[in-house]
Amino acid sequence: MIRLIAAFALLFGTACVGDESLAKHGASGKVWALSEIDGAAFGAPATMEFDKAGWIKGQAPCNRFSIQQKAPYPWFEVGPAMATKMACPDLAAEIAFFSALSTMTLSEVGNTTLILSNNAGRTMVFKAQ
Repeated sequence: MIRLIAAFALLFGTACVGDESLAKHGASGKVWALSEIDGAAFGAPATMEFDKAGWIKGQAPCNRFSIQQKAPYPWFEVGPAMATKMACPDLAAEIAFFSALSTMTLSEVGNTTLILSNNAGRTMVFKAQ
């Protein structure tokens, strides 16, 4: 009887655990291009892709990056970015991109728009390419 209860608990527990990342909720299979930060157009190219559960990869204005999404949808929290270390003329835009991304706490994904935001009123708007 105890084995049956333990087996049921294990089966039930694993059935409830799944991918709760943005990838699972409509962001996968698209390249998301940053169009604005805090309501202002973002002039440098920056993209993100949600390629597997909990991981985001992309191209910041200067460097390729990979970053782990740590909170379940719709919450948004990322760990430190792993990025290449190339210098470029858009280094200020790169710093602005990563700085804003690290402060986002909420995500909202639609068919062609992804919005990241936080309680301080900051936003990042991405459009599907």
